[in-house]
Amino acid sequence: MLGYNGFIILIIFSILAPIAGAITLLLMLVFERELDLLKSQNHKLKLEKELQQMEYLQLGQQIQPHFLFNTLNLLLNLARSKRFNELIKSLESLSMFLRFTYRRKDQLNKIEEELQFTMYYLEIQKLRFGERLKVFSSCPEDMMRMSILPYLLQTLVENSFKHGLERKSGEAILTICFSQIDDKVTLSVKDNGSADIEVPQVQEGQGLRNIQRRLQLLFKEKGTLNLLTYPGEGTEVVVSWPLIYRNEPELEQAR
Repeated sequence: MLGYNGFIILIIFSILAPIAGAITLLLMLVFERELDLLKSQNHKLKLEKELQQMEYLQLGQQIQPHFLFNTLNLLLNLARSKRFNELIKSLESLSMFLRFTYRRKDQLNKIEEELQFTMYYLEIQKLRFGERLKVFSSCPEDMMRMSILPYLLQTLVENSFKHGLERKSGEAILTICFSQIDDKVTLSVKDNGSADIEVPQVQEGQGLRNIQRRLQLLFKEKGTLNLLTYPGEGTEVVVSWPLIYRNEPELEQAR
């Protein structure tokens, strides 16, 4: 027979059990809602990351059309002048340049690869400028495997020709210098073009704006670009980004 105390306990249990069940159900509903919200946020972040990657790759594959026009004019002039050896050499350089452009889809290249790619571009420019063009390039051997944005160096070099060297009479000097400062890679591209004639600002120049956007997408505030002008001496662009080796995970190391 159920005693008084047992009866009281049964009454309390009968009252508390539905309340506990309701609280449990409420907590489950809240948890399920939070879980759905987290799934939705993760899906949104994944889509944003994919869109950023697509934008980054699209920016990296842009080639300034004026270089192709200048190269085609060079080829035509060489053909008309019957300078066939130089014509063949320029066609080979252009072929390697274009092959490299459409071969890589990675977010980062090795500095060694970027230097080789840029040299194909410079071989064509040397045919255009002749002995007037002097190129000085320096990169420590231990930096060759470090990572760089695809087409970054070539874009800076092309920018030097477009806004400086192509307008300069006399000797045209281009200086490329890679250096390591602490945990960052720094690239300097300097020309002796006329710095007082329409020097593009970062926000105005398509090539520099392209690089700045890619640095932001990949490295956030850790990637920087600075444009320096020296009246009567030329222009220099200095770019810095986190030190990463090409065989390391890219974004995780960068951020």
